[in-house]
Amino acid sequence: EREYSKLIDTANAPIFGVDTQGAVNVWNKSAHKLVGYTPEEVMGKNLVREFITDEFKTAVQAVLDQALHGDETANFEFPLMTKGGVRLDVLLNATTRRDEQGNIIGMVGIGQDITGRLAQEREYTRLIDTANAPIFGVDTQGCVNVWNKCAMRLIGYSTEEVMGHSLVQEFITNDYQASVQAVLDQ
Repeated sequence: EREYSKLIDTANAPIFGVDTQGAVNVWNKSAHKLVGYTPEEVMGKNLVREFITDEFKTAVQAVLDQALHGDETANFEFPLMTKGGVRLDVLLNATTRRDEQGNIIGMVGIGQDITGRLAQEREYTRLIDTANAPIFGVDTQGCVNVWNKCAMRLIGYSTEEVMGHSLVQEFITNDYQASVQAVLDQ
């Protein structure tokens, strides 16, 4: 148990835990560094009520409830407010905690700050959308998954009209379908 506690406390990822009532009982150094609250400030307090933004309280509570019933959750995204009032986007994996007899005693969550990554993705999307050239993308099935404003102006179809539709079968003329499909298949 002592080695387990030391491993959690020194991990590079923010790790927190709650008991079966949702009260914080694990808060490592990385969680403190990320969010700004010391272990003394959070221990025993209800995680969802005290530290989760209002619009995500229900969703985060559902993830905790699932873990407290033995159903683990991976890659759950939610916002978390720092002590200084800054909103962070966190990717969470929630795991059930059990005692030596196998009884559920709580949940432990391992988080990752994805605020920067999401900001980069938004900037990437903005750059594509505002480019002066038509830009489109397709998924592995050849269905449109990117369609910028220039493509919309040039081709005449709105983003809503093309997303999820087959680029080759629905938007390429018959005489070019085979050659465009060959490029996509490479």
